[in-house]
Amino acid sequence: MKPIKIATAQFENRSNDKAYNLGIIRKLAAAAKMQGAQVIAFHECSVTGYSFARHLNKEELTAVAEQISEGESVQELIAIARELDIIILAGLFEKTADGTLYKAYVCVDKNGLVAKYRKLHPFINPHLTPGDAYVVFEILGWKCGILICYDNNIIENVRATTLLGADIIFMPHVTMCTPSPRPGAGFVDPALWDKREEDPTTLRAEFDGLKGRSWLMKWLPARAYDNGVYVVFSNPIGMDDDQLKNGCSMIIDPFGDVITECRRLGDDIAIATIVPEKLNMAGAFRYKNARRPELYGAIISAPHTAVQQVAWMKGE
Repeated sequence: MKPIKIATAQFENRSNDKAYNLGIIRKLAAAAKMQGAQVIAFHECSVTGYSFARHLNKEELTAVAEQISEGESVQELIAIARELDIIILAGLFEKTADGTLYKAYVCVDKNGLVAKYRKLHPFINPHLTPGDAYVVFEILGWKCGILICYDNNIIENVRATTLLGADIIFMPHVTMCTPSPRPGAGFVDPALWDKREEDPTTLRAEFDGLKGRSWLMKWLPARAYDNGVYVVFSNPIGMDDDQLKNGCSMIIDPFGDVITECRRLGDDIAIATIVPEKLNMAGAFRYKNARRPELYGAIISAPHTAVQQVAWMKGE
């Protein structure tokens, strides 16, 4: 494997405004390409917007969703990738020919669709069907996986994707700045976003505190460190429906170190060079080789009834 340059992006999407969102994706992808990036990753439902979908009935959500890869949005992503000669990863709602709805994330290049992944643990709308498979694919000689937002909270998903061969895991999110039982959690006042130019200090304190980045840093670096993989985390910034999000899109190396991060209070990209040497140098390379699945394989695979609870969705 040769070193590659990957960009992660953050931007303020518009709910159900695909033309606008695709325009921003094109703009940021072009900026990344100008800076030498070969790959750029965007957040969960970056094409469509996300949180507004909790208000939609099945017919309305079906109207937002598209078939993959025949839909106009994926075809436009492919056209952008071809125009700029850059690999693009982005998210949207998917519908199949039989009307099944999924939360999906795609990887495209100038030749077409490279990979498609369906979120294993969707919750934003009750009409979404959970995905039932991990995805590992190759870009530029690197084995890559995808896990969307809540999927990464179940640590077995990250380990399984790693054991299937992934060296890079793309982790698109729409997260942080929502209430939960953990200390310090909560919404961030949208009025602070409106005043971000005149008072960036107060907004940054909210974004970087326990409502946002400080919480993220409790667990996200551990996913990279424990599994010895690169993590490409992408998250929106600004208003997503009625919720303010804090961005912090970043790339973390197999040592669990943040090697690049978006820090602007607005649309932004951050680029890092990914090198293969770190994969074998990281402690997790040794720890994975030391595994003894005969001790815990049956425990991990024991029957279990999944119960998924999202704290901030209560009462929706």
